[in-house]
Amino acid sequence: MKSQDVRKQFLEFFKSKEHLIVPSAPIVLKDDPTLMFNNSGMAQFKEYFLGNGTPKSPRIADTQKCLRVSGKHNDLEDVGFDTYHHTMFEMLGNWSFGDYFKKEAINWAWELLTEVYKIPKENLYVSVFEGSKEDNVPFDQEAWDIWKTLIDEDRIILGNKKDNFWEMGDQGPCGPCSEIHVDLRPEAEKLLVSGKSLVNNDHPQVVEIWNNVFMEFNRKADGSLEKLPAQHVDTGMGFERLCMALQGKTSNYDTDVFTPLIEKVEQITGLKYTSNEVKNISEEQNKTNIAIRVVVDHVRAVAFAIADGQLPSNTGAGYVIRRILRRAIRYGFTFLNTKEPFINKLVEVLANQMGEFFPEIKSQQQFVTNVIREEEASFLRTLDQGLQLLENVVAETKGKEVSGAKAFELYDTFGFPIDLTALILREKGFDLDEAGFNAAMQEQKNRSRAASEVSTEDWSVLISGNVETFVGYDQVENEVKITRIRKVDSKKDGILYQIVLDNTPFYPEGGGQVGDKGTLVSANETIAIIDTKKENNLILHFTKQLPENVNASFVAKVNTDLRLATAKNHSATHLMHQALRSILGTHVEQKGSLVNSNNLRFDFSHFSKVTDEEIKQVEDFVNARIQEQLPLIERRNIPIQQALDEGAMALFGEKYGDNVRAIKFGQSMELCGGIHVKNTAEIWHFKIISEGAVAAGIRRIEAITGDAVKNFYANQEHTLAEIKETLKNPQDVLKSVASLQDDNAKLKKQIEQLLKEKIEGLKNTLIADFQEINGLNFLAKQVDLSMSSTKDLAQALGSSKPNSFVFLASIEDNAPNIHCYISKELVAEKLLNAGNVIRELGKYIDGNGGGQPFFASGKGKNASGIKEALNKAIEFVN
Repeated sequence: MKSQDVRKQFLEFFKSKEHLIVPSAPIVLKDDPTLMFNNSGMAQFKEYFLGNGTPKSPRIADTQKCLRVSGKHNDLEDVGFDTYHHTMFEMLGNWSFGDYFKKEAINWAWELLTEVYKIPKENLYVSVFEGSKEDNVPFDQEAWDIWKTLIDEDRIILGNKKDNFWEMGDQGPCGPCSEIHVDLRPEAEKLLVSGKSLVNNDHPQVVEIWNNVFMEFNRKADGSLEKLPAQHVDTGMGFERLCMALQGKTSNYDTDVFTPLIEKVEQITGLKYTSNEVKNISEEQNKTNIAIRVVVDHVRAVAFAIADGQLPSNTGAGYVIRRILRRAIRYGFTFLNTKEPFINKLVEVLANQMGEFFPEIKSQQQFVTNVIREEEASFLRTLDQGLQLLENVVAETKGKEVSGAKAFELYDTFGFPIDLTALILREKGFDLDEAGFNAAMQEQKNRSRAASEVSTEDWSVLISGNVETFVGYDQVENEVKITRIRKVDSKKDGILYQIVLDNTPFYPEGGGQVGDKGTLVSANETIAIIDTKKENNLILHFTKQLPENVNASFVAKVNTDLRLATAKNHSATHLMHQALRSILGTHVEQKGSLVNSNNLRFDFSHFSKVTDEEIKQVEDFVNARIQEQLPLIERRNIPIQQALDEGAMALFGEKYGDNVRAIKFGQSMELCGGIHVKNTAEIWHFKIISEGAVAAGIRRIEAITGDAVKNFYANQEHTLAEIKETLKNPQDVLKSVASLQDDNAKLKKQIEQLLKEKIEGLKNTLIADFQEINGLNFLAKQVDLSMSSTKDLAQALGSSKPNSFVFLASIEDNAPNIHCYISKELVAEKLLNAGNVIRELGKYIDGNGGGQPFFASGKGKNASGIKEALNKAIEFVN
């Protein structure tokens, strides 16, 4: 059965059981601060399990793109080495929100697997929760009794809390689960060893394919459990593993989910992949297989993340995506001999294969290809630099073990992979201090974990049953009551309180726009709201203190100055998006934005620098729309298809409902939940401050509006007045500046010539000061030159004599600098190293430095230490 048919049959089966089929949510989460990525099928439904929202239907089914490479679900380093771990995977799921429960979920799972997919019953095992005294949860007798009617009791396994009690996190909805496992081993093996003994023991052919979670509890902050007001079903079936079972394979990578990608890699590299059925393969072939599995798995995760709006970067979710892609690149570089970008060529195969069900990968195909190609080229350059740096580390190593701290520096600062470091060192006959590397890595993780550690208390519910309402599109001030309070303690921000109101005018951070600030005012006190965010469909108001009487009535007041300034920037962002598409082309799409009261930042797809002329055209376009005084046309509850048919722009990677809010200014129309001006005239003026690249194929514009533009021009005017005063108020400022530049260029040439003459003169003088010590021509001096001139003099002196060892020092801007030149014949014969000399003698000037074995430089803070550094250089040579 083709993988497309496996997916289709699952959804059709549950449609026949009255489930609403919904599309996959984006793989990158933008409205849940607790998760970077969708790491399970249930992530997009959290608000329903928590009781903060109402689903479109009490029964839902879908297939969800998932990514597990961070947090407690971190499978990245396993991927490639076995045949069943993945970064991105699909989770087929059926959901009941307070509707059916164990009986239906179990019976339908069995019906689908055995009657529709026709998996032999004798190949299946199931598990039920054995109970937990610690949590006071009994053995799941109900699930056991249901399974007894479907399968022999000797195929039912009792599972412990680790395997058969599923939890959303440290707090939140949870419950016992019932897993279904399939035994895919050959008959001969089954006769020798029972599959029952291999369940949950990491056997590659005895694997879990479906988990039925019965959510009936809520885990509180103190660890105790309480019953949920309604019982829910959350099931997840691994699509790739199911395909393996239905296609008679013993490896996910042998299914048609991966074989088209593998065939493309074979075509590009000229290497062959051997399926899991081939036994006794060589060590070389095994390395090839692992590398190919890494590449074809990782390209799926990276491509879908980029298509959903997450670009590779150095922070947050973007860093995770870059890390996955770089792991694929280095496996190709090391084991597939790919020294040029090639992973981007797999995107076309992926788009053709999955584009029917996930249209985003088809529509974003060219963009994804370009981004991956640029990232590959960049990292391959980094690998080349890393190889040079590793050569230096090896040259400086005394003995045969390379410092783990040095290896970690290569990894952390330059992105050079540790496994590649270890491989190269082994080839050169060196060992790696793995314990030192691991210690440095753990220290960094501890720092990172400590910085982001957050603990939350349970919600204190003051008013139950009230549905929170956002009234901020029409009001900036409203009478409110507090419905919930939660205390949050984080290492980063200290103790904060999250307050939920029965209604609120405060806009929560979202769609690139920052959250509102303001106050909660009662008869007796005023509480500052320092931020507003949304989590699991609740609008959270952040404060540093709680009101004395949380049951009082309050007036929620938005800071209108900040709100209006932010609205100006947000509306200008829409107009600029329209301008860019009009001037640069319709390939321009928004790839990220930040809108606050100070400025706006807009990232967009474009593969060349925006010229000064184009920037001027964009500014003129937006300012023309401002001058036209276009009124805001707001459609708050329009069917999404109608909005798209009318020309509204939707952003890839955003999650939209069936009904949306559309914002229109003239011909600009976008789906948007943010705050906007009532008329473009309120923006006053628009000015671009900067334009540049932020990633492969992504440009960023920063701009200002309103009072910020007035301040910008006032500062420009003030600067011009100061320039005129400095130039003695000339009639023509431009002419005076041009004259200064000409004079400066002439003087620079004269100084350069004088410096050359001074260096040549010093060189001729100092040659006489060379001493012959231990077969070396040695010179150590302090000179009165700039740092760069001292460097030139050291090299000139060093090359003037054979077997030379030159150590020079000077002071520039009160900062000492030192330079060491060692003839290449001394480097080769006596294994001397200028970098080591500089690092050792740099201690005396409170500095450091480095360079090549034959020449190195350093800079410090303590000029009084120069004399001792020169003496130590003489001691060293002696």
